[in-house]
Amino acid sequence: MSNEFNPYSAPTAAVEDVTPGVDAYAEATRREHIDHEASIQSIGLLYYFGGFSLAVAALVSLAGALDGLARLGMLALLAVLAVLMFAMGRGLRALKSGIRIPAIVFAAIGLLGFPVGTLINAYVLYLLLSKKGRMILSPEYADIVAATPHIKYQTSWVVRIFLGLIIVGVLAAILIPLFSR
Repeated sequence: MSNEFNPYSAPTAAVEDVTPGVDAYAEATRREHIDHEASIQSIGLLYYFGGFSLAVAALVSLAGALDGLARLGMLALLAVLAVLMFAMGRGLRALKSGIRIPAIVFAAIGLLGFPVGTLINAYVLYLLLSKKGRMILSPEYADIVAATPHIKYQTSWVVRIFLGLIIVGVLAAILIPLFSR
């Protein structure tokens, strides 16, 4: 009786937990490091913001009150720093392995910006110098990311609301003084 086909029995199938064609080690490693990876990429956004701010400062110094050689020197310094910040932001966003040492140097210098710069750059140093940070900014991890494109970081709704409030606050701080004149 057990060899006969029963049309009313539940279907049976072999189901695996692993996506076909994906290395189980790569998937497990990516899932283990995805939060740290997202944090490093968000630091890249901070470097983009810093580069943009320095580029604006360079333009202001071009039209500013400085005279001759001092204006040119300030413009050159700010422009070089802006380009370096953009390059570091791009490298951190793309998780390039060669960007780790320059980012550590910049973060170490940024520790001098007491108190906010010290806190932010201490966190950046933690992200870059930790075991997970070394792994994420390694050539091996680039292969893991290439092998697991289906794994994405999901930002929680609390973080989205917090960022939205920060953006609204910054816009209010800029626009309210402009329209209150």
